[in-house]
Amino acid sequence: MQKFDIQNMTCGGCVRGVTRAIQSADPAAQVHADPASRKVDVVSEQPHAVLQAALTKAGYQAVGIDP
Repeated sequence: MQKFDIQNMTCGGCVRGVTRAIQSADPAAQVHADPASRKVDVVSEQPHAVLQAALTKAGYQAVGIDP
């Protein structure tokens, strides 16, 4: 599982945008996002850097968190 902290994810609309961004890099990714804590858990076969790049491209400032 990969974990991200996304400070500019503050609402349900942001969660949908984050999910779309991650699934653009890996359509099979499982995404669990919590806007209250601004944390995202992702199950994906893609490397962390690929998912982080997709989030950055979508306008989300994602910081990886060590599990």
